[in-house]
Amino acid sequence: MDRRMIKQEYKQTPRPKGVVAIRNLVNGKILVLSSPNLDGGINRHRFQLEQGMHPNRQLQKDWNEYGAESFSFEILEELKLKEDPSHDYREDLEALEAKWLEHLQPYGERGYNKPPKA
Repeated sequence: MDRRMIKQEYKQTPRPKGVVAIRNLVNGKILVLSSPNLDGGINRHRFQLEQGMHPNRQLQKDWNEYGAESFSFEILEELKLKEDPSHDYREDLEALEAKWLEHLQPYGERGYNKPPKA
């Protein structure tokens, strides 16, 4: 198989989707987020943190203070993929993320997420 075919096959392979937690192992704070590509999302957040450019300033501050070894990246739940390849997973991911936010309440002293607006 040539490179072009391998690349095409990769693009057509469905990516696992779901909800991830970035957990500070020192203070227990977590950031809960959903991703349409779990592996890619984890890699992106890790890269942003390592480069000092993560959009969540408090998480970045703690990463800089405690170091990479003080954090874990955990898949909380993976979405079951539909047989329909054109299915839009955005609402499914939002609902799954909302479920985990409600369950874990990662706000204030407990986490890095912003509380929902009332």
